[in-house]
Amino acid sequence: MARRSSNPSSIFRPTRLRVLRALGEPATAAGVARALGIPRQQVAYHLQALRADGLVETVEERRKGNVVERLLRSTTRAYLVAPDVLEALGGEPDAVRDRFSSTYLVAAAASAIREVAAGRARGRVRTLTLQADVRLASAAARKAFAEDLANAVAKVVSRHHDAAAPAAGRHRLLVGAWAAPEEERP
Repeated sequence: MARRSSNPSSIFRPTRLRVLRALGEPATAAGVARALGIPRQQVAYHLQALRADGLVETVEERRKGNVVERLLRSTTRAYLVAPDVLEALGGEPDAVRDRFSSTYLVAAAASAIREVAAGRARGRVRTLTLQADVRLASAAARKAFAEDLANAVAKVVSRHHDAAAPAAGRHRLLVGAWAAPEEERP
């Protein structure tokens, strides 16, 4: 069952993300605190907020002396952030003039998330995902790559596009590129 947080931005706090990751397997607040190397009281504070948002649940309660210990876990393995949360960063793609800006990429990605999520809510969604890494030596190489890619995509689209096909056969293609995160670079 999908859960909707009453305060979506609360999940973006770094400590809360770490707590959620630590609760991939059931654990106690004390266990999470030990694993993360932070005080149990700090973990308890974040757990309270995460439980209120429906992102953490109690699996088991057990008595340990005078204390009731709760075994907790994350309610899901994956999270879909509603594009509305990102709206301030991107908005609608048509409202952004610079198609080479990060603002346009965020807006287009948010639109894709919104459309795919709406389709999933209605049932199965036909999708295709391609992902690749490419190393580009310079700004000139990046420009040449972008031109070659745009020409190749335009050629493939024109070869397969059928204007007479039913609306149900319509697909949207999004191609984006961004610098890989520092931790992934050798």
